[in-house]
Amino acid sequence: MTPTSILILIVAYFSVLILISYFTGKDDSNDVFFKAKRQSPWYIVAFGMIGASLSGVTFISVPGMIGGQQFAYMQGVFGFFIGYIFILAVLIPIYYKLNVTSIYQYLEQRFGKVSYKTGAFFFLLSRVTGASFRLFLVALAMQYIVFEQLGVPFWLTVVISILLIWLYTNRGGIKTIVWTDTLQTLAMLTSVIVTIVLINNKLDWSYFEFLSSSEFKTKGQIFFFDDPNAVTYFWKYFIGGIFIAIAMTGLDQDMMQKNLTCKNQKEAKKNIFSMATLLVFVNFIFLSLGALLFIYAEKFNLSIPVLDSKTRTDLLFPEIAMNQGLGSALAITFIIGLIAAAYSSADSALTSLTTSFSVDFLNIENKPVEEQKPLRKKVHIGVSILLIIVVIIFNMLEGNVVSNLFKFATFTYGPLLGLFAFGILTKYQIKDNYAWIVGLVSILLTFSITSLPESIIGAYQFHWEILPLNGVITFIGLLCIKKSIKVNP
Repeated sequence: MTPTSILILIVAYFSVLILISYFTGKDDSNDVFFKAKRQSPWYIVAFGMIGASLSGVTFISVPGMIGGQQFAYMQGVFGFFIGYIFILAVLIPIYYKLNVTSIYQYLEQRFGKVSYKTGAFFFLLSRVTGASFRLFLVALAMQYIVFEQLGVPFWLTVVISILLIWLYTNRGGIKTIVWTDTLQTLAMLTSVIVTIVLINNKLDWSYFEFLSSSEFKTKGQIFFFDDPNAVTYFWKYFIGGIFIAIAMTGLDQDMMQKNLTCKNQKEAKKNIFSMATLLVFVNFIFLSLGALLFIYAEKFNLSIPVLDSKTRTDLLFPEIAMNQGLGSALAITFIIGLIAAAYSSADSALTSLTTSFSVDFLNIENKPVEEQKPLRKKVHIGVSILLIIVVIIFNMLEGNVVSNLFKFATFTYGPLLGLFAFGILTKYQIKDNYAWIVGLVSILLTFSITSLPESIIGAYQFHWEILPLNGVITFIGLLCIKKSIKVNP
């Protein structure tokens, strides 16, 4: 495909999103922007949350992991499922009982204002970096396949991406996101399935012949129990996956804001269970695509793409889809899936960051009514600019993006995990003014432990278990500042 035809496709796709935002954003009140008036059908929310959970990281980077880890990622996916069940059973009842707009309002009611602000701050830090990682990945792919040829610099690609998101989220907020995410999830999954079918046809395989092939057997190992030091070790991935799901979904305003648009607690639980079940199968399909891409590359002696003198396994998918003469159908399918992947998480991140900063730090709900909407719109613009800056900075990072994303998240989500765990599992009150110190010390201690030299930890490699370790350190720190008085959580 030519750069011009790709741009036409992008314009057409965004025209549909803007049309959706027109109908969903007719009422642009804060109640709609933040909560969608709690009128969203649970099945629409569940399907849309699949796309937000997958995002550009899964679409591009997870297939690229196959070269180094085979299907080890599935061990973490099984852990995700258990984590989602905990969210369903424990966290959703709490959020609906308290009728919160921001889930960190729970911390204010449980401990006090400083704990509340501490939790909200770590969310902002986590989500800004997480959303920026995801946007960076897809902007990188767009740069590689189209904008580089047009002479457009990377920073301008990023600005254009954020501007397009701002256009269709500015009015309807979370109400718009619920419906656009549904469209984007459908586009993303269709893209992956069509890609698998077309590449299998090129290799004269059916999908099941591919799964039973000798080539797949060399890339399809799921369970790794042999080396506790390796990052692929089962218990690291599985236990870490449980806490990744709890922290990055259940304690994340971005993901929970969609869930809280459901009509009631019962429908919210249906949403989480449906999403959790489907994600197991969807992630397997993405990893299958990854194996297929590497098999194709080996059969046709295709080198891993290099961009800016860096080897990028993340770009193997776009390289095969766009530059290997497999037909316009595959190229069109990939572009649509890539766009959907880019914006299924970035748009909701922009909305949730706007919500959190407005509610948690500016106390927008206590402002005069005539000031609330203009203030929200200013925050929305400010967050958009912040994301642009952070994505450009991330362009200097090396390595597989999904690994960088989760590694950073294990540090920043740890204090949130510890704060919520202490609030739910104990009846103790804490010295609220010290909560932020505990969170900061927890991150520093966790980072120090994971940075220990080989002379101390040997060949051991830390992975997702950093998150529960961080949470435990925070929990212990909160025990140190607890009061003798007990409360009813």
